[in-house]
Order: sequence, then C-alpha cells, then structure tokens
Amino acid sequence: MHFSLKMKIEFVDLRRQLYGDLHNNLPGIIGEIQEAVAHCAKESSFIMGAPLEQFEKEFAAYCGARYCVGLNSGTDALEFALRCNGVQQGEVITAPNSYFSTASAISQVGATPRFVDIDRRTFNLDASKLEDAVNESTKAIIPVHLYGRPAPMDAILHIAKKYRLKIIEDCCQAHGSRFNQQPVPVSKTGAFSFYPAKNIGCWGDGGALVTDDPEGARQAFLWRNDGSLERYHHEIIGRKARLDTLQAAILSVKLKYLNKWNELRREGAALYTQLLEEVEELQLPLLGDEKIEPVFHIYPIITEERDNLGKYLAERGVSTNIHYPTPIHLQPAYKHLGLPQGSFPVAEDIAKKTLSLPMFPEIRKEEIEYVCRSIKEFFHLH
Repeated sequence: MHFSLKMKIEFVDLRRQLYGDLHNNLPGIIGEIQEAVAHCAKESSFIMGAPLEQFEKEFAAYCGARYCVGLNSGTDALEFALRCNGVQQGEVITAPNSYFSTASAISQVGATPRFVDIDRRTFNLDASKLEDAVNESTKAIIPVHLYGRPAPMDAILHIAKKYRLKIIEDCCQAHGSRFNQQPVPVSKTGAFSFYPAKNIGCWGDGGALVTDDPEGARQAFLWRNDGSLERYHHEIIGRKARLDTLQAAILSVKLKYLNKWNELRREGAALYTQLLEEVEELQLPLLGDEKIEPVFHIYPIITEERDNLGKYLAERGVSTNIHYPTPIHLQPAYKHLGLPQGSFPVAEDIAKKTLSLPMFPEIRKEEIEYVCRSIKEFFHLH
C-alpha cells in the first residue's frame, strides 16, 4: 500500500482558528479579536483595567468558581496557588510525567516534589499508589489533568480529606473538562495556562488561578501586582505577574467558542480511535464516559515503534510531538532528589513510547483519515 498524494498536516494549526476554514465551513474569529484589541487601544487600556476584570469574571463563572486571578503564566498560577495555601516547605505530591513547571512551581515556593507513578491507561496519577506516598512532611497534592483528561479526583479528594492535605489541580491542559459532570477544578482550586496552543490560548504567555477561597484570591491579587491592591500602597512583597489586558480581551473572545472547540476535539479523538482501534501495535487514549469528559488537548498513542513511526509520519508530511520524552525526576534539575532510572517504571516506560498526533478543533476529517492510513501503512511495511 502506498499513497501517491502527500499531505502536509500541522500538529496545531492556529491560523484556521483565526481565519476560518472553508473546507469545514468554520468561520474565523480574527475580526472579533481585532475589534477587542482596537477597543483596548482606543481606551489606552494595557495594564489591568476593565477587559481583565471582565475575563476574570467570565472564566470564574465558566469554571463554576467564585474567583479568577489573571496571571502571566500557568507556572505562576501553580506557584501562587501553593503560596496562597500556605505551602512553603515540606513535600507536595504530583506525577512525574507532566510538563516541568508542575514540579518547578513546588520548588519555587520552597517545598519538594514527591512523585507518584501513573496509571498506564489514563496517564494520570495512579490513585492506588497515592496513600503510600503520604507522610508527615506532605502538605499538598497537585493532580495533573494530563492531555485534558481529569485525574481520579474522587480517590484524591478522599485521601486529601483523610490526611488534611491541600489540593491544587493542574488544569493547564484541561480547560472545560469535567469530572462527575463538574468542571475542573472540582476541588475549587486550580491553575490554568493560556499558552497559545492550549484549548483556549492567548497571543503570548498567560495563565489564571481559579479558586473559591476569598482570602486565597486576595493573596493572589496582591502577589501578582507588587503586593498592591491600591496604587502605591503595598501590603506584602509581591512581584509583577499580571495577565496583560490585551491578552484578557483576546481570551474573552475565545471563551465564547471554547465549548464548541472542545466538542470538535472530542469528535476528532473519536475518529482517530475508530480508525486506529484495529492496529494491535498501538495503545490509544481512553475516550469519555459517564464520569470523565476529556477535552483532548493532546491525542497520544503508545507504541514500541515510537521513534520510527514519528520519522515515517514526518516523511509523509505529518507533524507529531512527544509529551513528554523525559520524566521530571530524570531531568538534570532534579538530580539532587536521587531518583534514578526505574524509580517510576510506568511513567518512564510511557515516556519512551508516547507519540502525540495532530489535534486541534479545526482538523479536517480527511486529515485524520490520512494520518491513520499512514500509520497503518507503516505497520504494514514493518
């Protein structure tokens, strides 16, 4: 089997979101964004101000939370959430297969990450191993809703309550995902990233802390603005970590479309699964069920032939990625923790075999079919 026609498929194509795609009959949003940016320019509103307050109100409501604090990154959102929960030392439990910032935020506040291995099918923290990691130094748990699939929050909430631990959900890949029909963060404290390629992304770096805790929100508002809620009056020593007003205005436009975009991602994931489920050499990500409603920020496949398949797809014009090639405990920055190869065998094994396929709301049916045909051709040839 060989294809005479070669396609070029981006891993994420943000242009279609902006300018639309006639092939899918999807309109673009560039006009709405230009209008929002022009309004900021007309009002000379570039730092703080009404557009930021508006987005914070809208995103808090979207998450079913009382407060949203716009910040300059998901990394700062994680760090501020820890600080606002009084975590300045001890250990914080999280998974070793997330993006580096999940752990680095723990280190930034003066605590130490304590890793728990993951579930091979969900890629999220393995709740059956969680309680064994709790000790007298444990202060909090950061479950990661990796790839847009909620972690097992019922078990995590139970253990956190039993040992009186704080929960801060890493929702940086999970905007709009639901657990037991509740939007994340179900514990009511979560960190979000608005990096451009996220399910809702701005035109640069951005993030938010979402919480139901009024005092925690107040502390985060202080932290992000040099310790000040009132101009020239500084209650604490904070820093500058604000979400830019222009970015907030852009995000307000995009938020109106987020549910539709997430539904398109789920449709794309379902098609991938339908077309690839007969390929015995692959492990596919789980789709949603009555408890879990994922948003497929990433569509990862697991295969022993990861590197060769990735090269083959590149030759066929298909862009892929790896999330993530090296677990956090094996990064040079965490060598001092003394966690050698073999410490978390499932996470380490998955890191060697995971390959992320193109996934974005506007991906065309024909493109998914082409990717899947190419994968089947690879395994036929090999």
